Amino acid sequence: QGRVVKGVRFTSLRDSGDPAERASEYQRQGADEIVLLDISASPTHTHTRLDTVARVRTAIHIPLTVGGGVRSVDDARALLAAGADKVSVNTAAVRDPQLLTLLSQEFGTQCVVLAIDAKRLGPSSWEVLVMGGREGTGLDVVDWAIRATQGGAGEILLTSWDQDGTREGCDLALLRAVRRAVSVPVIASGGIGSLRDVKDALDTGVNAVLAASVLHDDDFSVADVKAYLTEMGLEVRS
Repeated sequence: QGRVVKGVRFTSLRDSGDPAERASEYQRQGADEIVLLDISASPTHTHTRLDTVARVRTAIHIPLTVGGGVRSVDDARALLAAGADKVSVNTAAVRDPQLLTLLSQEFGTQCVVLAIDAKRLGPSSWEVLVMGGREGTGLDVVDWAIRATQGGAGEILLTSWDQDGTREGCDLALLRAVRRAVSVPVIASGGIGSLRDVKDALDTGVNAVLAASVLHDDDFSVADVKAYLTEMGLEVRS
């Protein structure tokens, strides 16, 4: 309904404010990119609200990735026209992997982000979830990441369903497994609860870290994260 929400493992959602206002604040704090995901679009068979995308775009000048309910090239084109720089796909790509190829041919691989929601099955095994984490697919996460990047995905947004919203740290084994398997950039998502969690995630070799709960609740700021990482000897964008 056009509001920022956050929960735990994609459930028990709570309101966290207006997306344009939050995005503007994170840009002020030094965020490198904003990721806007409509978590209800696929389960309700709707499309991401273009008015929300346009409002966020007006509020910021940093890159904006948008996902949720993208089922066709036309859906992606509408999001890009509304102000997105990159388009994220998950459920529709699993249902029809050819969509990744079509999107990359139309807009370039740099525009196509594959969102993978991963549920742990064992010590080194994870299953791809779709429909906002509501359905299992039987697909192995690492196998799917390889196939999808070969098919046109230029970036992977990798979310641990098990860690999402828990603030207990990322699934580091998951991050390492996917990072080793693909050559495209990987963004770690799910579980950030402390500044140390961000460093631990980056130490796996991923290219970036996405945080939500801790920022929405003002536990710390993006600037705090960057200052900490700099102190730890990591290079970050100023």
